[in-house]
Amino acid sequence: MKRRLDIAVASDPVKDEQKLIAYAKSLQGVADFFHCDIMDGKFVAKKSIDYNIVSLLNAQTALPLDVHLMVKEPEGVIDEYLQAGANILTLHFEAFKDKKKLLKCLSYIRSKGALAGLSFKPSTQLSEIRSFLFYADVILLMGVEPGASGQTIKEQTFDRLKRITKFRADNKLAFKIEVDGGVNDSNAHVLYELGADILVSGSYIYNSENREKAIKKLRR
Repeated sequence: MKRRLDIAVASDPVKDEQKLIAYAKSLQGVADFFHCDIMDGKFVAKKSIDYNIVSLLNAQTALPLDVHLMVKEPEGVIDEYLQAGANILTLHFEAFKDKKKLLKCLSYIRSKGALAGLSFKPSTQLSEIRSFLFYADVILLMGVEPGASGQTIKEQTFDRLKRITKFRADNKLAFKIEVDGGVNDSNAHVLYELGADILVSGSYIYNSENREKAIKKLRR
């Protein structure tokens, strides 16, 4: 039986608040998630939308919200994003010096009815995050350095995805694997074959003349 592949459309690179909401609305019934890139200008250099915009997206669109926190102190804002309507709330491994706090936060997100996501940078070794894979519902594999859209996917991403898929199967785990960064119609099928369940796409979809057709190409 063929696995389902979901497409999450990224908020970055859209800059304007009203354009962002219109963009999300236009993809209802086409995309599966709206991926909200939350950047505080500290964890990554760029600054972007916050929980207020997520709340507006939740109120004005029907797309499930996949919220990716690229912030320095995520534990302090988790409730704000849960209340804003996050369906998936993803934390960065590197944002936690105290990894016990990371586990508590993942558990807390689950207790509030959202899916708990865990992400990590390309520079973070899989051996560092392996034991944490048991506590997340979604593993967000970064194909680029977080903080800027339009980058080319790093070649190491494919091997890392293959290894995470094997780890999931070997340990009979059920987390979804999401890939973010450099996703386009030339690599989507490879990422799917290697185990990806959700593909995040920003620039590829946003810059396409026909965005619905672009999403269909990713699914193919």
